[in-house]
Amino acid sequence: MIPAAELRDLTVDVDTGRWSERVLDSVRLVVPAGRITALLGESGCGKSMVAAALTGSLPSVARRTGDVCVTGRVGLVPQSGVTAFAAERTVGEQLRGQNVEDVCKAAVYPMEALDLYPHQHSSGQIQRAALALALLAEPDVLVVDEPSASLDRGTAYEVWASLRAYADAGAAVLTITHDGALLTETGFADSMTFLRDGRVIAAGPPAEIRALEDPYVAGFFQ
Repeated sequence: MIPAAELRDLTVDVDTGRWSERVLDSVRLVVPAGRITALLGESGCGKSMVAAALTGSLPSVARRTGDVCVTGRVGLVPQSGVTAFAAERTVGEQLRGQNVEDVCKAAVYPMEALDLYPHQHSSGQIQRAALALALLAEPDVLVVDEPSASLDRGTAYEVWASLRAYADAGAAVLTITHDGALLTETGFADSMTFLRDGRVIAAGPPAEIRALEDPYVAGFFQ
């Protein structure tokens, strides 16, 4: 396995002047090319900070120690898809290129919605538009924050199938999700890493993770 992205003992401290917190603590994470790596954990455990570190978008109040190694171009689908677009232009005006139809199909995004402004979309729809926008750039490393959020089961499966196909084509895919049950049903993830309070508490193939007798981990598969 070739690491396309890697965190090596990454620690991130945030100090706003009013409060300070260690958000990530000595995190080690490998995202290989051709694989889907799933990052799971409760809200506030540091998952989105991992995405920020990999995409070079840590907040100015964050202080980082440790290494962030990324090979090639990185694409991000943020947790709130609407933030990927400018509010004053339609999605179609911002989603341009020769492969628009292909990426919309891969993202399960309806072409007829291209004429809508970002705020006119449902949360699930704009999330898929953000995925199409990220795919349009053909990143070598694709980071997707909550790909299943606000989607019905059938649509969520289609989106995960597209992420699986993108990884099979050679890209490194990191998915941030709470949906361990769907990952189990689809079998699309090659490995899972669990964060708790900014620390990695478990990492490995899904079968090994499912066998762990840890209530925190087990709760994500129920």
